[in-house]
Amino acid sequence: MNLGDFSPHRIEQTPMYEVTVDAGFSSGHYLRNYKGKCENPHGHNYKVRVTLAGTTLDEAGLLLDFKLLKHVLRPVIERIDHQMLNELEPFTVLNPSAENIAKYFYDQTREQLAEMTAGRVRVKDCTIWETDTTTATYYE
Repeated sequence: MNLGDFSPHRIEQTPMYEVTVDAGFSSGHYLRNYKGKCENPHGHNYKVRVTLAGTTLDEAGLLLDFKLLKHVLRPVIERIDHQMLNELEPFTVLNPSAENIAKYFYDQTREQLAEMTAGRVRVKDCTIWETDTTTATYYE
């Protein structure tokens, strides 16, 4: 018998599955309201990581097929790959920081998944690598 089983502070956890896909793209940007090198136009070879979560698997035993998640990401990446982000919505107004790019991927992926899975699968988080050693993550 485990004494932790009788703890009044024990938190019940719901079993959760996660799947993750990485992809890459190259884009230019510059940061508004920023003093330093990054206020000038420059580019990055970005990496994006999208992690999905859910409590139930489909009839094939999958949370979501990796191929399908890559298909969801493809139009988002194609829209911004080899583009100047500052010239594309929402970054004409929103600063194209790594943090805001992570939220952009989160929002775009969430919209498509809601329709595709009827809410069974949700976006857990999105991480953007601007360099090999710097990341920004968005989650709700």
